[in-house]
Amino acid sequence: MCIADKLYESVAARGPICVGLDTDISYVPQWLAAQYQTPGEAVFAFNRQIIDATADVAGCFKVQIAYYESLGLDGLRAYKDTLAYLRERELVAIADVKRGDIAKTAEMYAKAHFTGDFEADFVTLSPYMGLDSVTPYLPYVEQSGKGLFILVRTSNPGREDFQYLQSEGEPLYDIVGKKVQELGKPYIGTYGYSPVGAVIGGTSSLEAETIRAALDSTFFLIPGYGAQGGKAEDIARYLCRGNGGVVNSSRGVLLAYKKDGDERQFAEASRKEVLRAREEIASACSVYGK
Repeated sequence: MCIADKLYESVAARGPICVGLDTDISYVPQWLAAQYQTPGEAVFAFNRQIIDATADVAGCFKVQIAYYESLGLDGLRAYKDTLAYLRERELVAIADVKRGDIAKTAEMYAKAHFTGDFEADFVTLSPYMGLDSVTPYLPYVEQSGKGLFILVRTSNPGREDFQYLQSEGEPLYDIVGKKVQELGKPYIGTYGYSPVGAVIGGTSSLEAETIRAALDSTFFLIPGYGAQGGKAEDIARYLCRGNGGVVNSSRGVLLAYKKDGDERQFAEASRKEVLRAREEIASACSVYGK
């Protein structure tokens, strides 16, 4: 199955929330961390309970490698174990690694994150060095059913430093988006979306309609909802009948227990937050979506 089809079906069945497992060791309740010998073991135990609690209500899961690298080899074991657990549960996993190199180095990154210990369904890429920083990953799209999410227009304030620069009347992000859509056309799946997707920040809806119209066969990974300030009505404009994109929520889900005030029920609090966000976005889609 085309991984874009699997993701589309997962969103249709479970909703568009992507649970971001950007797990800092400080997020793990002390009572849980105390049961394990290393921070990495504690992080994985925390992740596993979050995954179990949200597996039936989240469209996919995104694992940000930096949080694991910061713990050294112990953290990378937790990263590996988290991805393996997602595969075991047959859940869609996005490795948020934002690689952007070329040639043989890119080939090695592709091998590292699409096979072996760190295997994921999707990886995130930065295309700043050009399309030859993306093409080494395409054999895995063609032959192994893998997918890409390429940075197009992000959610951070600094995006305007480069992404909004004009070339012949078009912003750079628009030019990059069109290149991404063109790359993905040979791989379009049953539901009309390619496994070559785009990262489109959801902190603003100003360009939402033009971006969605221009990238009509491109699946979106949408960061910025919740803690970064993106609202449900902003997000809804990037979706198509509630699908065609996944909406990342990391701290909002992982730290939901701090609002509830019961850290021993952290997994249940995370589930409640995913359900709340899913309902909020579904409601916004009925008003603002297409």
